[in-house]
Amino acid sequence: MDIYMPMSTTARHNKLAGTLFSRIIDLLERKEVHALHEECSLVYWGKKTGADCSLVNISEIEDLSKFKDSIIEDLYYVQPDFMLFKNNPYVENIRQTRTAGRPDLIVEIWSDGNSKNDRAFLQNLYATSDITEHWYIEQDSNEVSCYFGKNKIESQFLSDVLVTRGGLKFDLRYLVI
Repeated sequence: MDIYMPMSTTARHNKLAGTLFSRIIDLLERKEVHALHEECSLVYWGKKTGADCSLVNISEIEDLSKFKDSIIEDLYYVQPDFMLFKNNPYVENIRQTRTAGRPDLIVEIWSDGNSKNDRAFLQNLYATSDITEHWYIEQDSNEVSCYFGKNKIESQFLSDVLVTRGGLKFDLRYLVI
């Protein structure tokens, strides 16, 4: 089984990921969004080595109870640094350690420990969802490379308030290097 293991992180990585999570606490408390960090896995169909990988489209699952109780445990998974569900459906396994669905937003914070192959795999996997915005932040840069599905959209910068296509704002300006 292919398993994507989280790489060791730096203080900057932890600050970026932690701040993303903390900036939406009020939305979490009002149950307007469901946010997860790298301790929770995102499952997908296919194998890492195959070309047929894709995020799970919950609306295509006929028996959600069976999927949630047994199938989700057998799927391959990745561990994004941050993912957020606002409008898109998701399900979790009973232990809430694995999530299936196509997040509204996925953020990866790249470091030297992320190989070119891992980066390419994750970008291709996240691009299989035409409703998922995915951002990539280099640890030693202020640029945020942004995509929506397969399409590259305008980059954002940590020196500005980051805004999703859905209007969620993340103020990470104090983390500018």
